[in-house]
Amino acid sequence: MRVAAILLAAGQGSRYSAQTATPVAKQYVTLGGRPVIRHAADALAPHVGIIQPVGDPDLLAPALGGFTPPGCTVLPVVPGGETRQASVRAGLDALDRLPEGSRPELVLIHDGARPYVPGSVTRGVIEALGQHPGVIPAVPVADTIKRAKDGIITDTVPRTDLFRAQTPQGFRFALLRDLHRAAAAADATDDAALLEQAGHHVAIVPGSEDNIKLTYKEDLVRLERLIGPTLLPRTGTGYDVHAFAENRPLIMCGINVPHTRGLAGHSDADVGIHALCDAIYGALAEGDIGRHFPPSQNEWKDADSARFLIHAGERIRQRGGMLVNADVTLICERPKIGPHSEAMRARLAELLRVDVDRISVKATTSERLGFTGREEGIACLASATVLVP
Repeated sequence: MRVAAILLAAGQGSRYSAQTATPVAKQYVTLGGRPVIRHAADALAPHVGIIQPVGDPDLLAPALGGFTPPGCTVLPVVPGGETRQASVRAGLDALDRLPEGSRPELVLIHDGARPYVPGSVTRGVIEALGQHPGVIPAVPVADTIKRAKDGIITDTVPRTDLFRAQTPQGFRFALLRDLHRAAAAADATDDAALLEQAGHHVAIVPGSEDNIKLTYKEDLVRLERLIGPTLLPRTGTGYDVHAFAENRPLIMCGINVPHTRGLAGHSDADVGIHALCDAIYGALAEGDIGRHFPPSQNEWKDADSARFLIHAGERIRQRGGMLVNADVTLICERPKIGPHSEAMRARLAELLRVDVDRISVKATTSERLGFTGREEGIACLASATVLVP
């Protein structure tokens, strides 16, 4: 039977973002050198003939760029809706527009934030669809369940016959399409609920405790253990100096810092980013920033150093690694760095596509000694620890 999968990536991941203070939606967080959503697509591809991605095309298309699994067609991304249900319907409508002989008979709905799905789970769902109109993988609730209000337990919920639902959930395509169109005003938390409300039986097959949905910060650590190869820690250090110059903006760690003078340099002279790039390249044993962006080339004249740090972060991912932490120490008498350190951390985290809690920015003076003490320039020390295969 023709099987398609709708890969959902339209969610904002508010719980994950609130806990990690990262601007990157959880399905695009780097895991084992690739976006979470790419791992989810890899898990589905061996079992289906079509994958229909649903989400922001500007984010999702690049995340799946170059993904051409054998025997599986990856359709163009369709935009998601305001709710999960609206996003599923968008995917169903896109599949329904396929030529009649190409439309699926069965459809799987999978959360893009579930990157590790054992093949046995997906196969179990598809096989059970031979006898049932809807099938979901689930695991029994093992812990005692408490109901509470205002922090006080009100009663204990019997856990007998309770299950935790997972994805991919499987359905007869035509049935799910028609139920979604009939329930346009409803707000179902999953697609099985639509079948239940319409009186159709939905079967349960064994899920997996490893089929983790990335929701909280701790989930990423568990997924890294499952997906990532054996990674070894490497540490690099960087040091950079720039003299003050008139009539230039002062750019440090990716932000414009108000000051009477800027820094002299071939690029924008961002001393913080330059030192951090050297630390990352050093950890990867890939030389220094001058090797990748020679100051002798006019291409980098007055260049935004953000481009350099984006490249350094990309090199980590291309090597199948991850940044554990980065520590930047700016050395100057003025300006004061404290009022700007959080903005600097956020900008560096954005450029490196990591959680902000992996980035440290601090400052010190040289007690009026040396060139920094005489306010002739600013120096920076940086260190970076990465994990690579």
